[in-house]
Amino acid sequence: MTPASDAVGAEQTGLSSVRFVDPHHDASRPHATVAATTARPLPRAVAPLEAVVHGAGRSWSLPEWVRGTHTTSLLALDRGTVVHEWYAEGVGPGSLLLGASMSKSALAHLVAVAVGAGALRLDDGVVDHVPELRGSGYDGCAVAHVLTMTTGTAWVEDHRDAAGPASRLLASFFAGESSRARLAAVAPAEPPGTRWCYSTADSQVLDWVRERATGATYAEALGTLWRQLGCVRDAVVAVDGEGVALAGGGLAACAEDWLRLAALQLDGTAYDARVLPAGWVEAASAAAYPFTAPGRLPSTITTHAGFGRHWWPLTADGRRVVADGSRGQLGYVDRDLGVAVLKTSLWPYDDPWVDRQQRDLSYLGLPLVATAARLSTRSTPEQKEATS
Repeated sequence: MTPASDAVGAEQTGLSSVRFVDPHHDASRPHATVAATTARPLPRAVAPLEAVVHGAGRSWSLPEWVRGTHTTSLLALDRGTVVHEWYAEGVGPGSLLLGASMSKSALAHLVAVAVGAGALRLDDGVVDHVPELRGSGYDGCAVAHVLTMTTGTAWVEDHRDAAGPASRLLASFFAGESSRARLAAVAPAEPPGTRWCYSTADSQVLDWVRERATGATYAEALGTLWRQLGCVRDAVVAVDGEGVALAGGGLAACAEDWLRLAALQLDGTAYDARVLPAGWVEAASAAAYPFTAPGRLPSTITTHAGFGRHWWPLTADGRRVVADGSRGQLGYVDRDLGVAVLKTSLWPYDDPWVDRQQRDLSYLGLPLVATAARLSTRSTPEQKEATS
């Protein structure tokens, strides 16, 4: 394994002076911008954290865990204040960090907003909004099925297989082709609601439905959320040849703004204003089926987490939940502590065993980072007043 700083490739996007951290990024590829027009920097009270992580057959100090899991940034938010902020060499507050499948959890927020506005219902039929999918594997699926990845389609998510459907879908964005034409070709396999299968295609269909219901593209809807959250820097999202966003994996934002997206899963509010409908966070953070509960997913995915509404619960009650992206992009939330943690990484992906060990070790460490963040501020006068 190489240290995180050795794994980072950073370059100018051409959109601004910020840096985009992604070794596969090509600034000439099509993308849409999400503008930060109402920046409200989060307050800082940064303090050192101490934790010991037991996993992978040994004990790790926090610096060892950070290095050992190829971390590129690590931030912790305790009740609205950033209490820890660390970046690897070549990465900083202005870097645009590719969130990979953390983009799916951002999509879940946008779906929640659409549901709260009455534009979309979870029992709506997919093809009622997107008739182009009639006759496909999504014919007969409800919005709830794509939201929980229980569509039962004949989809195989294997990005190590260059000829597989997941790789071909992503290639649509790199080659400037139509990604939605590939979604219409997804075949059925089992009845909806009877089997879970991780599927970026489901996420892309979910965004297609949301877009049809609201009239707003992923980038446009995210722009509204960006303003509500007070995000501090423009973000970018990859688009295909028709301008359709890679809502299942193409969002890049700075670490502070990724932290905000995670923190929204604490209680669905920002600056004391409700953003997500009441009850959504609780439902989205919990497994919808017994077979999607923590520890019940295929072990090749993880034995630590389950799956909710495009979020990954780590506990049966959903009080601890994570947004998870390839190669270690993780937005962790502990609703009991009121703490959110953002960890971005660039760990090796080609070896599935290494990938799984890095994810497991990260899942073991994130709750300890959150606890350390909470303890680091408990004794300050401001925190004493807030908890008295």
